[in-house]
Amino acid sequence: MEQIILIVHLLVALAIIGLIMLQQGKGADMGASFGAGASQTLFGSDGSGNVLTRATAWLVVLFFASSFSLALLANQKSARVDDLDLDIPQPVVEQEQATDGELPVLDDEPPVATAPSPAEDVPQLD
Repeated sequence: MEQIILIVHLLVALAIIGLIMLQQGKGADMGASFGAGASQTLFGSDGSGNVLTRATAWLVVLFFASSFSLALLANQKSARVDDLDLDIPQPVVEQEQATDGELPVLDDEPPVATAPSPAEDVPQLD
């Protein structure tokens, strides 16, 4: 079933590319409206669209539907599978007790920061 949807998906994608390449852009009619006697105006209405634009729209809808169905099939296949019956060993964490000799030793007295007194901070004039 998945292969059929995938083949339809690829064929629709190629058909969309082909139809888009066959169509004229809106800019191709603008130059003709400046004096070449075209029936369309510069930014006028195009009507309901021609056969190529309708076929492209239907192919885009079909492409979206096939993309959505492929996504649903992929989601069903990606379910968690625990059928292997493999025993996964748990990591062994060894906790060692540190002795007194292994710990870092700090000095008995922490250094004391002393700020200079305000009298020493003021410069003296001679």
